[in-house]
Amino acid sequence: MDLQQRINALTHLGKFLSQFSTEGITRNDAILHNDVFFEGFQHQMKLASETNGWFTKENICFALEGWSQQLKENQIKQWVSKYTFHIETPKTIAIVMAGNIPLVGFHDFISVLISDHSVLVKQSSNDKHLLPYLAKYLEYVEPGFRNRIRFTEGKLENFDAVIATGSNNTARYFEYYFKDKPSIIRKNRNSIAILTGKENEDQLKALSEDIFRYYGLGCRNVSKLYVPKDYDFELFFKAMYNWHPIIHQNKYANNYDYNKAVYLMSEFQMLENGFLMIKEDESFASPIATLFYEYYDSKAALQTEIENKKDQIQCVVASGFKASEIEFGQTQLPNLWDYADDVDTISFALTIC
Repeated sequence: MDLQQRINALTHLGKFLSQFSTEGITRNDAILHNDVFFEGFQHQMKLASETNGWFTKENICFALEGWSQQLKENQIKQWVSKYTFHIETPKTIAIVMAGNIPLVGFHDFISVLISDHSVLVKQSSNDKHLLPYLAKYLEYVEPGFRNRIRFTEGKLENFDAVIATGSNNTARYFEYYFKDKPSIIRKNRNSIAILTGKENEDQLKALSEDIFRYYGLGCRNVSKLYVPKDYDFELFFKAMYNWHPIIHQNKYANNYDYNKAVYLMSEFQMLENGFLMIKEDESFASPIATLFYEYYDSKAALQTEIENKKDQIQCVVASGFKASEIEFGQTQLPNLWDYADDVDTISFALTIC
């Protein structure tokens, strides 16, 4: 199975996923093997929603739509163009996946496969329905993937390297447990937005997508704002209002009510609008339905602070703050070459000989 065959297989998978979007699910009988997989995948989506209350149909479709946009032949070729693939004897790379948002470990999965290695996947119980089905689709499209993809619910065994994602606490366990294997160990990271007070309403509405998509559960979700002294939050709250129906989701509403009660009993100062609370706090990781903020004095001082804390930050959303910033509204739409924690997964895979 050569590189072009692997690219073709991922391209077909992208076409299959293109049937599932936030605008609706539309069957396209021209899709390869659709007669076998289309209805079954809808069932897996239903199971995923029933298993995890955070995995609404809309959020699952948003994730699928995003991947369908990336798994196009020109995108995949651009992604792999800078690498030299010369794996003589494919190895097995294990992936320990998180389960905070739908298909959160999918990029690691396809990075291993496009590198011509085999993959051994240990999924989170919170996200166990979608990926195995998509893996079967890949095996149908490209039989060369058969016997190259395995899933396990037990102890990881018979692997040569590992990519593991978890909390800061589980990362310490991973570092010890996998100390004798080449590894990428990912810890907690959060995303921030830098505001100047000059943003227009459209920019702030776009920022609301970065804050609320997936209920704020992803590491690419903005969980903290940096704002200038005397920042007026009135326009900010106005721009957030298009997300007000989120409070009708029971799990989100329960978190909102609980955290609000904690803040009130603790006499913390906060602002809130009925579905979002904002609280001045130096931390990056804010609870669900809460956004932290911190004031800054100067752009230069803030740039130094952000650089010093870069190991805790996944994305910086801003306009004219730094070269690697992300535009408002784009955090949940990464390109294939936008690697988590800026660690190049394919380069890592290609070193496993």
